[in-house]
Amino acid sequence: DAMFIDLIQELDKVEGIERFRISSIEPNLCSDEIIEFVAQSQRFVPHFHMPLQSGNNKQLKAMRRRYKRELYAERVQKIKSLMPHCCIGVDVIVGFPGETEEDFLGTYRFLNELDISYLHVFTYSERKNTLAAKMEDSVSMEDRRKRNKMLTILSDKKRRHFYEQHLGET
Repeated sequence: DAMFIDLIQELDKVEGIERFRISSIEPNLCSDEIIEFVAQSQRFVPHFHMPLQSGNNKQLKAMRRRYKRELYAERVQKIKSLMPHCCIGVDVIVGFPGETEEDFLGTYRFLNELDISYLHVFTYSERKNTLAAKMEDSVSMEDRRKRNKMLTILSDKKRRHFYEQHLGET
């Protein structure tokens, strides 16, 4: 029963490919074993793109995610403890049905405090034949746009800080 860890261990041995990056690995699948492997790998670069979607457990549950924000924070802490120079990108969705202003501010504060490098911010949009499209308490387009803008500014700040930490390094 081959696992993702087996695949990346084999890829690390492939001649002629100098760089691999792990992209879009959910926090519940980003195991200590994978993080520890990347930390000592010659070919896997210190860069994880790990979707969060929301920094609050109420939304994560509504989105049917298989993790809580506490696990996300643990994964970031584990990555940074082994690779302080690691770049961590985060997917986040604003304006999911039922997201109150207080919920959003909780997500904002959570992301602000996390040692991450940048955000990919998505504005929730209704899709036909999804459970979310039938949910009550939809968020106004104006609020969705405002929240996206706030997180985009936060992302710019995080990215600039990450770059400044590594000026003069290769």
